[in-house]
Amino acid sequence: MDANKGKGDQAMPNPGGQMGKPVGFPFMESMLPKAVKRRVHALKRLQEQCAHIEAKFYEEVHELERKYATLYQPLFDKRREIVTGAIEPTDEECEWPTDEDDEEEELAEEVKEKATIEDAKKEEATPEENPKGIPDFWLTIFKSVDMLSDMVQEHDEPILKHLRDIQVKFSEPGQPMSFTLEFHFEPNGYFNNAVLTKVYKMKSEPEASDPFSFEGPEIIDCEGCQIDWHKGKDVTVKIIKKKQKHKGRGTVRTVTKQVPNDSFFNFFNPVKASPDGEMDEDSEFNLATDFEIGHFFRERIVPRAVLYFTGEALEDDESFEEEELEEGDEEEQDEEGDEDDEEGDTDPKKEQPQPAECKQQ
Repeated sequence: MDANKGKGDQAMPNPGGQMGKPVGFPFMESMLPKAVKRRVHALKRLQEQCAHIEAKFYEEVHELERKYATLYQPLFDKRREIVTGAIEPTDEECEWPTDEDDEEEELAEEVKEKATIEDAKKEEATPEENPKGIPDFWLTIFKSVDMLSDMVQEHDEPILKHLRDIQVKFSEPGQPMSFTLEFHFEPNGYFNNAVLTKVYKMKSEPEASDPFSFEGPEIIDCEGCQIDWHKGKDVTVKIIKKKQKHKGRGTVRTVTKQVPNDSFFNFFNPVKASPDGEMDEDSEFNLATDFEIGHFFRERIVPRAVLYFTGEALEDDESFEEEELEEGDEEEQDEEGDEDDEEGDTDPKKEQPQPAECKQQ
């Protein structure tokens, strides 16, 4: 599960694994003259050295990210204080151009006066609502983002209403490369933890067996935390009752059993990567998905939370996906057009329908 290059895409899991080699690669190299093949081997050694230099580059990028994280943190702290209602932003801090402002400028004076009168009437009729902070800030984000909404169940929502903040912490200098997601909760009636954590361990070095597959840091494992649930409040399990009939006496008894339950909070009890790399297909898929979600929290959700709350970041994501789809559609149309041109060279009068098995003759 390699990472894609680029600062914004670091640690992005790629379930596809190693880069594929051209089909004719071994044959092509075997056909080279011995002297040329010898020089190609020298180029490969140079390429391997490039991969190790590139690994050092990404290690320094990680240190740079850690450095700038300390500069971002005061802004994120203030975001948390506004969201939770700990502070009230000043009028100056709240100034921001809106679509409503643009529309008001375009309205005629008499229409604006009429709107002002109507607004005054509404304010008199209904008392002004002023909830604390920004209610359900993080829950709204979770429910808006497809990748996260699939994880959130109805029984998770009352708990996520108590989520105050999400922070990203980078490993300290000299420690193995990693980042930690911290989910900060206010006191609640579900568990005792003030902070739930998820650590993502990373690696930024070429594989000795395949150095040319290196494309940047990759997440190699993750570790959750133990949730100290209040009695009867653990939403990651459910109690089922099952009736059992005794074969001899015919008596019936009811047995209760605890089984796993779908929940966002299973995120803190992830599948563990196998030390030998041997995992079944389902476990490997779940682990790759977990890595992708962790990366998405780090690179998108935490830095741009307000834009996911308003939906603006969702529109950007959708536009990017649409552009990719449009490009794919164009390629398909071009291929179809080429096929039509080839078919146009034949005389339709002479062309006779043939059985499917005979079309390629």
